[in-house]
Amino acid sequence: MNRIFGTSGSKKPKPSLQDALASTDARVASIEVKVKKLDGELSRYKEQMSKLRNGPGKDAIQQRALRTLKQKKMYESQLAQLMQQSFNMESAALATENLRNTMATVDALQVSNKEIKKQYGKINIDKIEDIHDEMEDLLERTNEIQETLGRSYAVPDELDEADLEAELDALQFEVEEEDASYLTDLNKVPDFIDEPPVEVPEAPTHEAVKATG
Repeated sequence: MNRIFGTSGSKKPKPSLQDALASTDARVASIEVKVKKLDGELSRYKEQMSKLRNGPGKDAIQQRALRTLKQKKMYESQLAQLMQQSFNMESAALATENLRNTMATVDALQVSNKEIKKQYGKINIDKIEDIHDEMEDLLERTNEIQETLGRSYAVPDELDEADLEAELDALQFEVEEEDASYLTDLNKVPDFIDEPPVEVPEAPTHEAVKATG
């Protein structure tokens, strides 16, 4: 029967919240245009009445102005309702989007928790503690080996710091005396110079021998 009368079994999809919001905004824009047009008519009637004296002509214009004003009030009431509806739908859309994001976050957290539990299931806490204890023992043995290798055989186990400081001061004093002695030796005349050099006479030449002969 439905096919005979031209109706189908499939239903039209219901408009979404965004579709309803777009339709309401379009109606709001249309009514705002009408209200603006009525404002222009009221301004014109007001100007005409200001130029007329009291009488039938002014009364007729005043009646038109009243009808226009009532029509404007009706549109303004519809406009207020539509704007409130638009605000409510925007709030609902925002709440829906926030809820969708919240659900996505919850789903992601659930997946992460499952993965974390899965990874923790592979961890043996007792084994980790055993490894830690073994590492601590190895470090202690290493320190013992280092102390053994670094043991000094010539230095006594117990040394008095006062004795060490006194010995250091004595060494410094000996170094100063050696420096002073070295400078004194530099200023002295060498021991191998005993007497001034003796002048040797020159040998007579051939002419001098002949003259004396």
